[in-house]
Amino acid sequence: MAKKRINLALQGGGAHGAFTWGVLDRLLMDEDLEVAAISGTSAGALNGAAFKAGMIEGGREGARDMLEWLWKEVGARPEMKMSEWMAPFSLTSVSSALENSWPYLAADAWSRVVSPYAYGPFYTNPLRPIVSKFNYDEVCAENGKGPCLFVCATRVRSGKIRVFKDSEISTDVILASACLPTMFQAVPVTDPVTGTTEDYWDGGYTGNPALFPLFNPSLPEDIVVVNINPLERVDTPRTAQAIQNRINEISFNSSLLREMRAIHFVQRLLDSGRLESDEKQRVLMHMIADDALMNELSVATKVIPTAYTLAKLKEAGQRAADDFLSVHRDDLNKRSSVDMVEMFQ
Repeated sequence: MAKKRINLALQGGGAHGAFTWGVLDRLLMDEDLEVAAISGTSAGALNGAAFKAGMIEGGREGARDMLEWLWKEVGARPEMKMSEWMAPFSLTSVSSALENSWPYLAADAWSRVVSPYAYGPFYTNPLRPIVSKFNYDEVCAENGKGPCLFVCATRVRSGKIRVFKDSEISTDVILASACLPTMFQAVPVTDPVTGTTEDYWDGGYTGNPALFPLFNPSLPEDIVVVNINPLERVDTPRTAQAIQNRINEISFNSSLLREMRAIHFVQRLLDSGRLESDEKQRVLMHMIADDALMNELSVATKVIPTAYTLAKLKEAGQRAADDFLSVHRDDLNKRSSVDMVEMFQ
């Protein structure tokens, strides 16, 4: 059986990126799938970096091991070792308990009034020691190995998107893509060609993730979006935390929806014959998500990466990927499995 080649578009969403870990783990177990390129933002960039670094070092098993190492490191931060009491409870119950806990409420209030620059020489980015172990400056210099990787960040000065690729990607670039400005200081990245330095914030503000880097004739037509920010919420948020969380979800989904709407428009032109296929590439869209679960989780599980919640999110991602493959495997490389008409009604 010929391999089905796909591109992956990995969203950011804090510790909920462990859901994407589960999706990737399941996809890597399928020998008939080949990932040609990855576009990742924030947690999606971390997952994409781990995927590529592991793939180069040890193939599929190397990628699975690297992803597991990444999320175990994220969940092993000393201040987060509080998961033993969680075992008897559901993930949604734990999420609610964390959201209403005084440590979370105090930290949330603190982040709204205190700048990350207020820490002066005591400031550290807790993700740096993790990301630096990817040895990414060297990994990305090895052209032609592993999937193409694109990482999205937001220029602070101009508010414009910047997509880094392959040898442009470094530890600082990955940290920039995951830099929430209320939690982390902006990450400076120097352009090796011009020598200019720009400060960057989280890429989710401008591309979560960016799809356009995947519109390349050398890459497959299929883009599989791993979505961890729910597109819809049934209930209107009432609490301050829930309102702020929904604002962030809408903001972080807006760039993705704009690109998908543009894709839908171009596909309609191609289908009607008003646009020649040699002018624009046909794009087949797919999505792996669990909006029902994400609707039940709070913002607390995005910012408090306990080992328990990460493990449960991984399991949910594995199930979602398994469900997707059982229903849509035959759609890959043939047709879109996302109903774009319904999505944009």
